Amino acid sequence: MSGNIVNQMPYLRTSRLFPEDLGQLCVEVNRSYIDVASAVNNRIIGIFPQTNSAITGESWFISNLRQQTFRQVYIFGAIAAGATLNIPYTIRGFNQFSRIFGTCITATTDYRPLPYASVAANANIDVRVTTTNIVISVGAASPNLVSGLIVLEWLSNP
Repeated sequence: MSGNIVNQMPYLRTSRLFPEDLGQLCVEVNRSYIDVASAVNNRIIGIFPQTNSAITGESWFISNLRQQTFRQVYIFGAIAAGATLNIPYTIRGFNQFSRIFGTCITATTDYRPLPYASVAANANIDVRVTTTNIVISVGAASPNLVSGLIVLEWLSNP
């Protein structure tokens, strides 16, 4: 294993011997607490809020600067084939997006990832984000969309 791996010990030990000596026990309990806290804090947080942003628990090290990422969910309703929907958003402390993804339900009652690339001509569902809007464009040959959601995750300013 390379010595350049950031998280060489990402997992908790499955067993630990606690000494009977009270002084040594205190040392071992303190180490255990640090191990548990470090392992828990290095996991992605599974909170996907709609009305506020949430910290994802991810740490990005771009140019040797630690940056946290945040996430927020945007729900949308029906979009006709051949139409475009603009969903306004506001993000403070923004640096750049780390992920843009989502899902939708079509009028033919199938479930598609967003963005969606179709083998059929003009049936793609495009998702892009401008400085003010999430833009969802449904190809003219695509089924109508009934509803869906978009998740934005972004890096905070360092």
